This record gives sequence, C-alpha cells and structure tokens, in this order.
Amino acid sequence: MKPITLLVMCLKVAALLWSTTTASANNEARLWAALRDGKAFAIMRHALAPGTGDPDNFKINDCTTQRNLSDIGRKQAIKIGNRFRRNGIQKANVFTSQWCRCRETAKLLDLGPAIDLPPLNSFFQNFERREPQTQQLLQWLKNDRPDGVVILSTHQVNVSALTGQFTSSGEIIVAQLTNDKTIKVLGSLEN
Repeated sequence: MKPITLLVMCLKVAALLWSTTTASANNEARLWAALRDGKAFAIMRHALAPGTGDPDNFKINDCTTQRNLSDIGRKQAIKIGNRFRRNGIQKANVFTSQWCRCRETAKLLDLGPAIDLPPLNSFFQNFERREPQTQQLLQWLKNDRPDGVVILSTHQVNVSALTGQFTSSGEIIVAQLTNDKTIKVLGSLEN
C-alpha cells in the first residue's frame, strides 16, 4: 500500500471517530438538557448489587434478607449523583423502589429525599405483577409526577417493562411522556 493511500485511510478513520464522538457528546448534552428542563425523566436501574433476584427469605423491611449494593455499587451511586451535579442538576425529585438496593442507590445520589413509590418495586419473582404494576407507574407519570427533575430508582425488569430497554447496573434511561401518553425513550446515559 502506498504511503499516501495509508495516510488518507488513517485520516478518514480519524474523521469518522471524531464525528462519532462529537455526535455522542451532542446527544448526551441533549439528554441532560431535557432532564434539567423537566421535559423528560430519568429511570435508572439500581447501582451494582451482585447476583440475581432475591433470597427465598426476602423481607421488604429487612435489608439483611436482600441482595444489596456492593462497595463498588455504593461508589457507583455516588459517582452517578456527582454526574447529575456536573450536568447542572443539584436537586431532584427522587423516587425509589422499596427494595434496599434501590433505596440506597437513591439516597447515595444525594439529590433529594428518596421517596418510596411501590410501582417501582421489583416483580422479577412475581411476573404476573408486570402489567398491572407498569400500568400503575404509567398512571403515576401521567397524573402525579411532580414538576422539575424526576429520577426513578428501580430494577431492570421495571425499566424494561416501561421503556423496552435493557439496562446495566446504574444505567439511566432518559424518557418522556408523549402527547398521546406513551413513553418515548430519548436515550441512555451509561456509566
């Protein structure tokens, strides 16, 4: 291959990488602006809590019977809260599943009091709750969602049921309620 051809190929690859990075940064800026303006809401999977589901002896008011955040998960939740602040969100209306890992994630964001919202509770081990619970959450978003920045700390199954998106631990889906009262996903803010 001629040196000039190789140089041209390298420049094309560099231009493609630069345009992809720029587009990604522009999209992320758009998502943060939609959250700041209250035009969208954030629904996030709790921070890292190793494992799947909950033990057989699970009790909602006893964290020792639940799968909880690891030290890495706690650091991740703090980092996510700091990311909100770096993007101009100092305070938010923070709602959470009653599961300890979601409550702890919501509290560690340190953006406002963590308020229990039962439709955010996991239905992973009770899948017949998927439709009624998702409808309850949709009704809450339509009728009771407060003005301003709203963050929902919940479980992967809940995020998927509402948005159709699979999320990793700590991933934030930015979505909005459309005029016809359906959910439109604007994008994802990964860690």
